Amino acid sequence: MPILDGTTPNRVAIIGAGVAGLVCARILTRGGFSVRLLEASDGVGGRVRTDEVDGFLLDRGFQVFIEAYPEPTRQLNYETLKLQKFDPGAIVRYDGGFHLVSDPIRKPGAIVDALVAPVGTLVDKIRVGLHRIAIVFQKDEEIFGAPEETTYDFLTDTLGLSSSMVSRFFAPFYQGIFLSPLEEQSSLLFNFVFKMFSVGSASLPEGGMGEVPKQIAADLPDGCLLLNTKVVSLDKIEEDDYDDDEGEGDALLPYSGSFDGSPRVRLTLEDGSELLAHAAVVATEAPVAAELLGEEAALGGGASPSTGRSSTCLYYAIDGPAPVGGPILVLNGEGAKSSGPVNNVVFLEQTAPSYAPAGKSLASVTVVGSPDCSDSELEAKVRAHLAEWFDKNNGGDAGAGGLPTRGADVAKWKHLRTYRVPYAQPAQRPPVREGGFYGRKVQVDDAIFVCGDHRATPTLDGAMKSGVLAGEAVTTDLIAGESRPIMRKGQPYRRRKQVRV
Repeated sequence: MPILDGTTPNRVAIIGAGVAGLVCARILTRGGFSVRLLEASDGVGGRVRTDEVDGFLLDRGFQVFIEAYPEPTRQLNYETLKLQKFDPGAIVRYDGGFHLVSDPIRKPGAIVDALVAPVGTLVDKIRVGLHRIAIVFQKDEEIFGAPEETTYDFLTDTLGLSSSMVSRFFAPFYQGIFLSPLEEQSSLLFNFVFKMFSVGSASLPEGGMGEVPKQIAADLPDGCLLLNTKVVSLDKIEEDDYDDDEGEGDALLPYSGSFDGSPRVRLTLEDGSELLAHAAVVATEAPVAAELLGEEAALGGGASPSTGRSSTCLYYAIDGPAPVGGPILVLNGEGAKSSGPVNNVVFLEQTAPSYAPAGKSLASVTVVGSPDCSDSELEAKVRAHLAEWFDKNNGGDAGAGGLPTRGADVAKWKHLRTYRVPYAQPAQRPPVREGGFYGRKVQVDDAIFVCGDHRATPTLDGAMKSGVLAGEAVTTDLIAGESRPIMRKGQPYRRRKQVRV
């Protein structure tokens, strides 16, 4: 079958080879359907990609693989990914020192450091521990069915945690995950992710986060995936598009709203060529979906694409060992007193040695949002902030807070790359439960489907689950179409103006 044929329809066309689109494509191809997966960029993964620069592996924005997520456990071969684990908890930078906040259940050896750290009170730590024990026994459906409030209100009012515990640990930790203040995060998502961290590890694939989508793409048949193929418009083919050669006459059989044997959607590509299909799935991020379908159809009652969250990640190469040893995240617990833009930093080779050449270290620095300054100005601010934390001239040799730190010369760190991700994830400001996180329908019109993390949770799990739901919905639709009226073989269609669905 020709890949781009204006007269021979493909069974399903999927726009976007991010995680959701890849999962959807695999479900459909395994079901025996002819699928064309169209990706505008030069590779699969969407926002989950990894670049190699000077022997270092740079994920496009700091990401971790949360092993306990339900859908990835069904979709991926973890053994093949060769996951490298982070230690539970984090090191918190506060009041000129570094302080360990750990999970004493999963890492009993750190219990003393965790208890004496000036991050929250002893009562706080007991309350967090009791909540951890309770949440692991809750089903995910129960978590998402609970009353919703902001994460800040949940932590301070429902759990009764002190401001020091919230501002020094939970705020930077979950702001690094959901890229927004706790006041703009859903308690439902907080508890879901909190459970995932409680029952499983955060890790990195040996070859970078980009190995996740590559593993799924490897299962697709030859000819399914088309890279560098941008779709600029998506049209439904309506009943009156089918006509005889003169544009008149009675060529139509009774119309059922869907065709079997005839295309129902037309995709126009950037080069002007067309692709016809029986069904189309828009598996792009929300702003692109809104351009193709219109905001209401694309988002299904969710947040406007303009409220997506942005993130900036800077990478530095270091000759020699990292200033903080161990596979653990370092958080900025200074809150409003912070003197710089860094939210968190991690030395990735401490977790996955493959991320850096032998004898070198790799610092990944996250800045929440996209600061209104040039990349060079931002890099200077970040470097100054890191020097305040780690430089040997600022007490880096002292092992502040009792943790093993090594004095660094941050001025010598080589800046490798800055990634600004304008749409790192969809916003999830409460209330977001209209239809539920997974309650937004994936079929938005006859033969038109939508999937992506913006229609589920802003997580890898949400993207995969949304792709599964779309694949299942398309399968049901196409199987049902076998009983619908069949158009006459060879019947032409009349080109029409674009109609936004």
